[in-house]
Amino acid sequence: MSFLAITWDPSLGIDLGFFVIRWYSLMFVGAFLLGLRLMKKIYIEDNISVEKLDVIFMYVFVSMLIGMRLGDVFFYSWDYYQHNLLEIFIPFKQVNGTWKFTGFTGFASHGAAIAIPIAMYFYAKKHLQKPWLFILDRLAIMVALAGFFIRFGNFFNSEIYGKETGSNFGVIFKAAGETTARHPTQLYEAFSYLVLFFVMWYLYWKTDKKQQTGFLFGLFMVVLWSLRFIIEFLKEPQVQQRGEEWFFSPLNTGQVLSIPLIIIGLWLMFRQTKKRV
Repeated sequence: MSFLAITWDPSLGIDLGFFVIRWYSLMFVGAFLLGLRLMKKIYIEDNISVEKLDVIFMYVFVSMLIGMRLGDVFFYSWDYYQHNLLEIFIPFKQVNGTWKFTGFTGFASHGAAIAIPIAMYFYAKKHLQKPWLFILDRLAIMVALAGFFIRFGNFFNSEIYGKETGSNFGVIFKAAGETTARHPTQLYEAFSYLVLFFVMWYLYWKTDKKQQTGFLFGLFMVVLWSLRFIIEFLKEPQVQQRGEEWFFSPLNTGQVLSIPLIIIGLWLMFRQTKKRV
């Protein structure tokens, strides 16, 4: 009996007849548009030319897509892609000997966590002439907000959902073929990231923490990846379960990858650093 559970079976998106605008895509676009608008306020506050926003958009967008794609390939799906290297770079898969357009079906946020900071190093050096952590402190606020939108998109797609709740409460993801109530882990993450965004936004505008280079980015790393670590216990595994040889058992891949990011965040928050004048 799951009469108290919510049955979730949304449409794919807005059907224009000749094309469907997917809800996930709308969430993605919304994240970038709102992020750019709020980032503009930050640039004005920091006396940075808003013309440089277009440049950071391209750096973030390209590095995020590449990082998320390669993150899925190497962290979660290497067993498959090591035998299908071409499919890493093209949106096609071989099905029964013929190529079929499938789009890029695998992305991993841990890959973006590596690629975006690398891209920001070159952006800060070439376009801002400011410390690397200066831009990471500010961008982290927007990434927390983007995380809210992206996880909401995952909820619309009925993907990355949680384990069965074992009770009458939860969400039945009908579009995914589920018939039992499961944890809506996408929403757990989404609203956690939204709270993190508001906290960081407050710290930037109402305190002097933005002067402590690296603090806001460190806080972002600690809170976001700690939340991810905890919520992973409720998620269905994204890769096949490893056997007893898995050294980190009972942790999954996502949790193991989160640990070094949390440690880096703690170091950034509590290291001795001079505040900018």
